[in-house]
Amino acid sequence: MNPAFRLSVAIPLHNEESVLAELLRRTLGALDQIAGGPHEIVFVDDGSTDRTFALLEEAARQDSRVRAISLSRNFGHQAALTAALDHVAGDATVVMDGDLQDVPEVIPQFVERYQQGYDVVYAQRVRRKEPWPLRLCYFVFYRMMATLSDVQLPVDSGDFGLMSRRVIDQVRRMPEHHRYLRGMRSWVGFRQTGLPVEREERHSGRSKYSLPRLLKLATDGIFAFSIVPIRAAALLGAAVMGVSVLYVLYAVYCRFFLQQSPQGFTALIAMVTFLSGVLLFFLGVIGEYVGRIYEETKARPIYVIERIAGSLKGGMGESPGETHRSERSLEPEHLH
Repeated sequence: MNPAFRLSVAIPLHNEESVLAELLRRTLGALDQIAGGPHEIVFVDDGSTDRTFALLEEAARQDSRVRAISLSRNFGHQAALTAALDHVAGDATVVMDGDLQDVPEVIPQFVERYQQGYDVVYAQRVRRKEPWPLRLCYFVFYRMMATLSDVQLPVDSGDFGLMSRRVIDQVRRMPEHHRYLRGMRSWVGFRQTGLPVEREERHSGRSKYSLPRLLKLATDGIFAFSIVPIRAAALLGAAVMGVSVLYVLYAVYCRFFLQQSPQGFTALIAMVTFLSGVLLFFLGVIGEYVGRIYEETKARPIYVIERIAGSLKGGMGESPGETHRSERSLEPEHLH
């Protein structure tokens, strides 16, 4: 390995004071096993209401490898990850959650694959320990997402993984607000490989990903990487037109050859009600795409920084309280 190799670990947190001590111990221990350095951990406190950032400030004073950013409010998991990636300084960065379901001890294995020439090494989750209904939902979603997406997305892989500096540079150039980072990581390309990793149980506390937030992340992934829902409206419309033409031909045949008219008032009401529901559903789908376009045109920042603890060497020069801006070569600076 290059003796000057530096690794960053990007971790978003929200009300994780109960797990922070163990998270620091195990993650710093994993970094101790990796040659090169100095390595770093960039924490992003996503608007916690407990003592999470106070503990991060204390950790940053005690260990120069720990750096922490506090956002002005809760902007969401993907926005917090974006803030972390905007401020990492390493030649490669490991992205992981802070609840210890992503196992820090796997980090050296990610680095080994990186040394073999891979730009992205993602964890493929095996033997998840969530309740079976949630496991089933994950199983169905990942395969549906892989089928619908215009980009080849690996199944059973979350945000946990390693990205090289050139992958992170490309991800940072993407300005969209409804972010699905695991999909953006795949879209960039370069050499990518999976590493089977057993998904652990949450260390302590409650999961911050409620059912509505999980559904929002799922829709962000689908609408950001697929236009199949809109195409489905056209395909269903064509199918209904075909069935209608067949029914008209049947009605004409009955009227002129059998001397009777087709009966079916109940069937007619059912069809009208069904098609009305279909129309409203796809109006909602189209409205979702239009709403996302509207959100992008407002060009608001993805996150706002309130405070920083430790020396951030990989950032873009913001002071606390400034908003995040994108770096674009050969173009004026634009707000995300």
